[in-house]
Amino acid sequence: MLISTRVRKSPFWHKSVEHGVRAASIYNRMYHPRLYFSQEEGGVLGEYEHLTRHVTLWNVAVERQIRIKGPDATGFVDYLVTRSMTGDKELAPGKARYVVLCNRHGGIVNDPVLLRLAEDEYWMSISDSDVALWAQGVNVEGRFDVEVGELDVAPVQLQGPDSAAVLKDAGVETVDEMKFFNLLETTLFGCDVVISKTGFSGEEGFEIYLRNATRDADALWDGLVAVGEPYFLRVIAPNHISRIEAGILSYGQDMDLETSPFEVGLDWQVDLDKPDFIGKAALQRIATRGVERKLIGLVFGGRRVDWYNADFWPVLDADSQEPIGHVTSAFYSPGLGANIAFARVPADRAEPGQPLLVKEPASVEPVSAETRATPFSMPRRGLNRPVGMGGVPGAET
Repeated sequence: MLISTRVRKSPFWHKSVEHGVRAASIYNRMYHPRLYFSQEEGGVLGEYEHLTRHVTLWNVAVERQIRIKGPDATGFVDYLVTRSMTGDKELAPGKARYVVLCNRHGGIVNDPVLLRLAEDEYWMSISDSDVALWAQGVNVEGRFDVEVGELDVAPVQLQGPDSAAVLKDAGVETVDEMKFFNLLETTLFGCDVVISKTGFSGEEGFEIYLRNATRDADALWDGLVAVGEPYFLRVIAPNHISRIEAGILSYGQDMDLETSPFEVGLDWQVDLDKPDFIGKAALQRIATRGVERKLIGLVFGGRRVDWYNADFWPVLDADSQEPIGHVTSAFYSPGLGANIAFARVPADRAEPGQPLLVKEPASVEPVSAETRATPFSMPRRGLNRPVGMGGVPGAET
């Protein structure tokens, strides 16, 4: 990829370069590291093995932090997201929650992790779409007394079995007491951070949100690398093998503005009983009539898929070999010993155990496939419960 001044670099980008980043994409209008390990080290599969055995550090500053602050912060957030955020379902300060934002047609705008830092302050740790501009547009007439804008906050993730041990050695003595989706405000290596027990993997893991990131990125990064050395810490990219195994969806690949929560297993994110929110009328209609297509899990044959699928591979009927859907995300899973994928198919073909075919470009003929329930495997140690398909409603609160 061409690296230039036109695309924004995160405060950790130069650290990714120092650690040998080999591939990058654009995410939230920023450079996003996607591979560090060489072919000799196993590439993405090698990064997966290290993630599942040791501890890894991820540059995920592309998860831009959008702050909503003001007297009407809770009311505004409740209007933006499909889940109820008031009454007995209110998110308490010091906690986080996975949420979904929809447009008025019921299409998914974003699926951020929502952090509540104070009574009048929320952060949205966003996936790949312009939430700041969208939220500012929703409130363009000032109906809600809030300020919406991006912060100089950049997250990294520590993921893997030894991630808690690294944080403990870094001075976070209460790390073993942290519960899922709880927040801890503290200092690491002299830097102000917010730590949450969350992550984009099926392993034990944490996200560390660095305040004053432009100033303090080097101090946090170098400190974590040094403390993690005895635990064989390696810098890797967010691992899409582990997230597919755990049933975690990727915005832009597995869902987007053209899909509703009901199509991708996020029904539990929609509280149609709450008074009002963007997309409620459309989602009520969809819930009543049902959906024509669903996102499902697939296990399929052929060569080992060891790189990101560049296109949405066709899914075919097993008998007629006519196209009926497409693969959205796919990788070889060492944990399952098979290629696994998410695929969008007609709703009447979504039940587990159905035979299908996948037209994978490297294979001359379509390869056999079978629909599967997700998650494909439960997260190791029962940690970082998936929040996508098959996610556990309420697991993060």
